[in-house]
Amino acid sequence: MSGRLQDRHALLTGAAGGIGLAVAQAFVDEGARCTIVDIGAQPTDGARALIAAAPDRAQYVQADVTKQASIASMMTAARARFGTVQVLFNNAAVFDLAPLLDSDEASFDRLFAVNVKGMFFVMQAVLRQMVDDGVQGSVVNLASQAGRRGEALVSHYCATKAAVISYTQSAALAMAPHGIRVNGIAPGVVDTPMWAHVDALFAKYENLPLGEKKKAVGLAVPLGRMGRPADIAGAAVFLASDDAGYITAQTLNVDGGNVMS
Repeated sequence: MSGRLQDRHALLTGAAGGIGLAVAQAFVDEGARCTIVDIGAQPTDGARALIAAAPDRAQYVQADVTKQASIASMMTAARARFGTVQVLFNNAAVFDLAPLLDSDEASFDRLFAVNVKGMFFVMQAVLRQMVDDGVQGSVVNLASQAGRRGEALVSHYCATKAAVISYTQSAALAMAPHGIRVNGIAPGVVDTPMWAHVDALFAKYENLPLGEKKKAVGLAVPLGRMGRPADIAGAAVFLASDDAGYITAQTLNVDGGNVMS
């Protein structure tokens, strides 16, 4: 690793596993000090192992991004250990799907509470700290290829990720005078533990055998496979680093060629 994030304080939400944990590992490897945030009261085994390997450069903080008081406590704990947040990887999200005519209010409220409200107010809290402290930092919001188009069974999730892309653009314009960059990443299908849940939902509503949807979406990618968390981590390091110093208001497709823009 080249130390592209040396001694920068990175805060990562939804980072106890999957993409978030892979990005946290990549940030630590690049020299960052990381506040790893997730909703669990205790870190997962993966997060615990990362912290044990770099105890001076990683900590775990529990937070619920749907609650303002929890976000405030998260920011206090992050700052107390590693100072002003200089990089945000805004990743906390949930997934659900259902036929449009069967979709209920509870699913709508939960998806928008985490994926949009939580994403926005975490970003706002970090940006406010950067502006107050005169830090020219970087924000990376995790969107999705689902935010680039509608899907019959995935209407709410698609809408939440389209909102992430829109907020990324608006925040980038608002923060440009402060020298703060705001970008997004739109992954395609990524092989994480969450895909067991996703695959089961598609199996239910499309009358498929378990595992069939996951296999099909991987084969449909132009590069011929599902993404891996490390594929997203490389893009996140790039966007967070000075290598992307003239890039803002963009959402980078990291999807094996699924979406061309």
